[in-house]
Amino acid sequence: MSEGQGILFVCLGNICRSPLAEAVARLEFERAGLDLPVDSCGTGGWHAGEGADPRSVRAGAEAGYDLAPHRARRLEDADFERWQWLLAMDAANLDEMRARCPQRLHGRLGLFLDVAGVQTRGEVPDPYYGGREDFRAVLKLAQNGVHGLIRQLRSA
Repeated sequence: MSEGQGILFVCLGNICRSPLAEAVARLEFERAGLDLPVDSCGTGGWHAGEGADPRSVRAGAEAGYDLAPHRARRLEDADFERWQWLLAMDAANLDEMRARCPQRLHGRLGLFLDVAGVQTRGEVPDPYYGGREDFRAVLKLAQNGVHGLIRQLRSA
């Protein structure tokens, strides 16, 4: 792909799933010796400027990932040019991204777990209305997905 670099993880509000995926990717890519920029955002802007959900922060911290610096932001049109991969946590957000993305850049869009080679049509469920175990499950999916991305990047 031309121009874009790195990976942008995308969920709905950018306070639960995508910040966890970003934090996991940042640390695990570093551990793997991969110099690849990562960020996250949401298709909606309700939480712009807020930190990650405290339950995501806690789940991440329990596993050694720091979400404290995170500030939510909304997906911008410029992101489609800026990032090599824009990975949605679920099909609804992927559909929103496709609707907003220039047709020529649709190859940059995908479902996180599909692109990572972890699951086919796999979605990361939104834990917002759930409890501690739901956030831990999302963290585990993020870890599996990031390790899948690392495998793919190394084999490319």
